[in-house]
Amino acid sequence: MAEYYINAAQKMGKINKEIYGHFSEHLGRCIYEGMYVGENSDIPNVNGMRTDVVEALKEIRVPVLRWPGGCFADEYHWKDGIGPKEKRKKMINTHWGGVVEDNSFGTHEYMELCRQLGCETYVNGNLGSGTVQEMSEWVEYMTFEGVSPMADLRAKNGHPEPWKVDFFGVGNENWGCGGNMTPEFYANEYRRYQTYVRQYSGGAETDRSIDNPQMIRKIACGANVADTEWTQGVLKTLFRHCDPRFHGNTEGLSLHYYVHPEGWDIKGSATEFDEKVWYKTLAKAHYMEDLINMHGAIMDQYDPEKKIGMIVDEWGTWFTVEPGTNPGFLYQQNTMRDALVAAITLNIFNKHCDRVKMACLAQIVNVLQSVLLTEGPQMVKTPTWYVFRMFRDHQDAQLVSSCIETQTIGEEAQYMVPNLTESASVDKDGRLLITIGNLSAAEDYPVNTHITGFDAKKVSAQILAGQMTDKNTFDEPDTVKTQSCALELNEGNLSFTLPAHSVITITLEQ
Repeated sequence: MAEYYINAAQKMGKINKEIYGHFSEHLGRCIYEGMYVGENSDIPNVNGMRTDVVEALKEIRVPVLRWPGGCFADEYHWKDGIGPKEKRKKMINTHWGGVVEDNSFGTHEYMELCRQLGCETYVNGNLGSGTVQEMSEWVEYMTFEGVSPMADLRAKNGHPEPWKVDFFGVGNENWGCGGNMTPEFYANEYRRYQTYVRQYSGGAETDRSIDNPQMIRKIACGANVADTEWTQGVLKTLFRHCDPRFHGNTEGLSLHYYVHPEGWDIKGSATEFDEKVWYKTLAKAHYMEDLINMHGAIMDQYDPEKKIGMIVDEWGTWFTVEPGTNPGFLYQQNTMRDALVAAITLNIFNKHCDRVKMACLAQIVNVLQSVLLTEGPQMVKTPTWYVFRMFRDHQDAQLVSSCIETQTIGEEAQYMVPNLTESASVDKDGRLLITIGNLSAAEDYPVNTHITGFDAKKVSAQILAGQMTDKNTFDEPDTVKTQSCALELNEGNLSFTLPAHSVITITLEQ
């Protein structure tokens, strides 16, 4: 019996809704065919956006959507994607698949998609191959309300009113595909470029924080996995010889980490694996917590008040592409293993909400650990989609103190994992949300809760369970889906058994 202790009266911090964000890149069929089919498509759409996809994404309450990349961002020139579509420049997407990018999905289309989703905008600017002027004019084009060349151009292209840019990434992976820079060189470039990302939409220059919605919150390029030298070098340079308020020009520092069970070169199949690979995958997912602690300790040296958010804007599983698909499209299936990776990672983010302020799963449709897959007019919800729906009430809730007794399981000493993962929060309506994952490939575990600071009178629960390799396909779209789970309260506490490789969400009301 695993004893689980929750003190709902002890609030640990706010779980920003942006932790449940998503990432969309001009990569494979993520945008084209995935979210955007064009106004003339036979597939039901509103202004070119797939109706079925938009509705499914609204159901999981997508809070923020990052665009246009990824590696694509640092070769994207925004003026190629505005104006009449028949006149937009065509280019070869050299990063992903060598296919023609016709730029029919650009700034206006992205803003329309975010409008339909009701989500915040996170635009990634081109620092690698772009100029300061180009980035500055893009911000002016999107956000300036008044008389200016870019505002006039926006109006000419059909949108007189400015848009709201909530987050702006100044470059992407500039240690690699974004320019192969040193941390010091990038940080100096960041200081220069961000100066011209003007705050046209209001908000005092001295009142910067990740939680200030009146301003464009600027994100600096952070580390790849465990590259602490990058984190140290960037922060040291950003804080050198500057006004004490300058740290506010860095509302967030990114971190990228993908789970490759068999390593970067091999990766491994998304659907065919054994228990040994199962545990290896989940152990590598757990490594996210080590990375947060590792980079967080360096951030604490410069930002002890945690005003700079850690932005994990690319995370998820990365397997070998599905057989017969374009290797540059990164299309992979999604199983219960991905569901457990999502549960592990989201619980970790919740527990570290004092530093982790935003995260974006890569990527939202048809690429890597997608929540949705499409094929022509068909759409399927993946196991990962169900986890995001199960966890959605954590958004903007208050993390509460919780801990669970665990045992270490696995088949190899270097890839052992705790058998259970959990987090708990109380939302604005006073409901207590508990999310638990059972990582075992074979064992069910009984759980006995001890809840204080909360007088529970009503309980409901949803469980996601199945075999390790279970997946949803276009022929069998409902193999993996949530089921209602009957639980009984006993003097405000609960006892239940969690099946092997499953995720449960429990909602308690007073």
